[in-house]
Amino acid sequence: MRPGGPRVRQRGRDLVTRLALFVVRTLRGEWHAMVVDPVRLLLRRGLSGLLLAFVAAFGVIFFHAVAQHPRGETAVRLVGGVQADLPLWLALARTPVSLYVPALDLPVWAGITQLFLAFALAEVTLGRARTLYISYVTTLAGTLTVRVMLAIGPGHGGIGLPPEIGHVLDTGPSAAVVGLFTYLSVVRRAPVVFFLTGGSMVAESVVKPNLAGREHLIAVAAALVLAVLHER
Repeated sequence: MRPGGPRVRQRGRDLVTRLALFVVRTLRGEWHAMVVDPVRLLLRRGLSGLLLAFVAAFGVIFFHAVAQHPRGETAVRLVGGVQADLPLWLALARTPVSLYVPALDLPVWAGITQLFLAFALAEVTLGRARTLYISYVTTLAGTLTVRVMLAIGPGHGGIGLPPEIGHVLDTGPSAAVVGLFTYLSVVRRAPVVFFLTGGSMVAESVVKPNLAGREHLIAVAAALVLAVLHER
């Protein structure tokens, strides 16, 4: 038997034990922060504590239903359609409504659950004002950064965008959703939630780069900055 063999094995077992305890504590803390505590708050406040979440979900459903008709689609584009080639003042005026206008070429129902969970969890734990603030700032950050990328032009290490991207309709709550989940995962100490939401969005944007992917990256970055500033 080699000298020190039992000690090495014992150290290995101790390391595995400490790692397992760390994982268990982390998961237990995240479970309480993201599920138990919010549910307790919701039970005290009742369904009125989810007003913003219901408004967001029904807003998306409403605009999706209206956009199924030719005249309705035109109306939806006029009130909530954002494109990078629009005048800045018009894009800023439409941005709040654009959060509730789903991408017209994508199925809406797949994202409703994520949308409701993000706004519900944020509304219960952060309050309505901060939830609206984070969702708007993360969405606006993506909208404005796309304009900067268009101004840079194609090339430049993949940062710039070609002019035709300016005509792409840029709507939907996805940037707000990923921004809210990212912010919550930082301030509530929830690494698993970050990995499943913000982290997965980052990975998807790297694997399949497109306009929405870039905006999701920007939303994650903006949410991280807001969360760090909140923690200071």
